[in-house]
Amino acid sequence: MKKPNDQAAQQLSNIKSFYEDIYYADCDNKLNLPRHYFKLKNRLGLYAEQSLLDVACGRGEWLKVNQKLGLRVSGIDLSEKAIETCRANMPDGDFHACSADHLPFADCSFDAVTCLGSLEHFVDPVGCLREMVRVAKPDAQIVILVPNLDFLTRKLGIFGGTQQTDAKEEVRTLDEWGKIFGQAGIRVESRWKDLHVLSWSWIAKGRKLMWPVRALQALLLTVWPLRWQYQVYHKCSIDR
Repeated sequence: MKKPNDQAAQQLSNIKSFYEDIYYADCDNKLNLPRHYFKLKNRLGLYAEQSLLDVACGRGEWLKVNQKLGLRVSGIDLSEKAIETCRANMPDGDFHACSADHLPFADCSFDAVTCLGSLEHFVDPVGCLREMVRVAKPDAQIVILVPNLDFLTRKLGIFGGTQQTDAKEEVRTLDEWGKIFGQAGIRVESRWKDLHVLSWSWIAKGRKLMWPVRALQALLLTVWPLRWQYQVYHKCSIDR
């Protein structure tokens, strides 16, 4: 019988294979910078010369937005292919292909640490959050975007999860996420809706027959309360 550590290592290896061989199989070095990332940067009040770490940074679109505006950027991701794209687009950045449970950075290194739409895929979310706390400066912003188990469309049985359920996708309620954050030593200061779906690029994905349905879903998210949202941003501080 495998020990817990062996099981976690095997699960992490399987997740890495999914991202490397399927999720990023056809990725290239071209980046499109979504408008909602510029809005997020402004909302957080990040400014030039600050240091930003994005955990599970993917191909680096969020980091590229911040680098263009003068921030010093770093990122980690399981996928070598995703990290190669980051390095190609941001040669002055600091990028590592590794897991988030042992971040390759010194204590108190960053003014802001983000993890956007990825924590639900981590094998040890609490341990990874503690690592984010370790590398964050005492007054750093920690911003986390996570999916909500009480998303109304999910509760109605219409939505079953993303493509990444094939790897691992553990979705929690907002209260459950709050407890996870608390275990890692971070305190939620504010929360808000993720409305990136209010864009033609999201609505026009897939079959044309589904475009009106996707448009309706996007519009409903603007009026639904936070507890029914698909994804929710959490702006946090370190609870020392």
